Amino acid sequence: MKLPVAFIRWLTEPVRKQVPSEPFEKPPEPKLPDPPVLTERIDAPVDLARMQAQLELHEGVRSRIYTDTVGKISGGIGRNLTDKGFRPDEIALMFRNDVAEAAEELDRVFPWWRQLDEVRRRVMLDMMFNMGAPKLAGFKNTMAAVQDGRYREAAQGMMSSVWAQQVGERARRLAAMMGSGMDYTK
Repeated sequence: MKLPVAFIRWLTEPVRKQVPSEPFEKPPEPKLPDPPVLTERIDAPVDLARMQAQLELHEGVRSRIYTDTVGKISGGIGRNLTDKGFRPDEIALMFRNDVAEAAEELDRVFPWWRQLDEVRRRVMLDMMFNMGAPKLAGFKNTMAAVQDGRYREAAQGMMSSVWAQQVGERARRLAAMMGSGMDYTK
C-alpha cells in the first residue's frame, strides 16, 4: 500500500522552530486511504487501512528478510520470523506464487516445456524453482536434449553438473524422473 503524498510530505517536513501560539499545536491529521474491502474476516476492532499505515510508518515495509534492531529475523511489515514464522496458509500462498513465477520463467526461457509430459514438466518446474532462469539457462546441452526428447542424455547431463553435487538426492530423483518419465513420488 502506498502512503498518500500529503502524509509523506507531513512526515518529511522539518520541525518548525516557531513557538506555538497555544501550549501544544497538533499537526494536521493526515488523510489516509479508505480501508480495503476484505474478503475474509479479520478480528481487529480498528480501521485496518489506518493500522497498516501506522505499522508501515513504525516498522517499515521490507520485501527481503532482515535482522531488526533487537536481533530478530524479520520481513514484510515487521513480521518477526524468529519467534512467529509462517502459518500454513501463508506457506501455501508463497508456494503458489513461487510456482506460478517459475512457470512464467519457463514460458519465457523454454517455451517448449509445456509440450513435455506431466512428469518431465514437473522436473523442469522443480529445477527452475530451485535455480532460477539464469542458472537453468546455463544447462544448454541438457535443455537441448530435453527439447529433442533425448531424456536419458538429459538425465546424464543433469547428474554431471555442479548443481547435482550441490543438491544431492534431489538431483538423483529429478534425473531419474527425466530419464524414465516415471513419477518418483509415487
